Amino acid sequence: MLFCLYLESNIEANEHNVTFRHCITKVLIPGVVGLFLCASLPASAGLNEELSSICKIIVKDDKSEFRKKIRTVEIDYRLKLHDYYSGITCDGHSLIRTAMLANAIKVGTLMVKKMPRKNLSSPEHDGKTLQVWVDEQGLDKNKIARILKQRM
Repeated sequence: MLFCLYLESNIEANEHNVTFRHCITKVLIPGVVGLFLCASLPASAGLNEELSSICKIIVKDDKSEFRKKIRTVEIDYRLKLHDYYSGITCDGHSLIRTAMLANAIKVGTLMVKKMPRKNLSSPEHDGKTLQVWVDEQGLDKNKIARILKQRM
């Protein structure tokens, strides 16, 4: 910014075709954009690292650890479960599907209760809703599936 002010005060706009506006658009804005891009890369890597163990936590049905994990992500990255739910898969299955297959009742129930209803009824990466998938897998007697059905 000081460089731009120096240019504005010391160089005639007609002589070198350098103005304050030119300095802002050619120097300052690209620099700020580059700074934000560089700053966001570690956050993304940190988020991936933070969520890397979430599948193990679900399979172990460790509700306390799962709660800590989603709370940490919420505080550090300002993301709620529904913000990153669709971006994570465990062996090709969504988090709730993984909980059902692993019979992780505590964690699965928590996820179903935390997720907005519209997200629970929308199709997942394979184009099937959770309820359709449950019916196809014959998991309709699963406790998580029953809670899911009540929420919808």
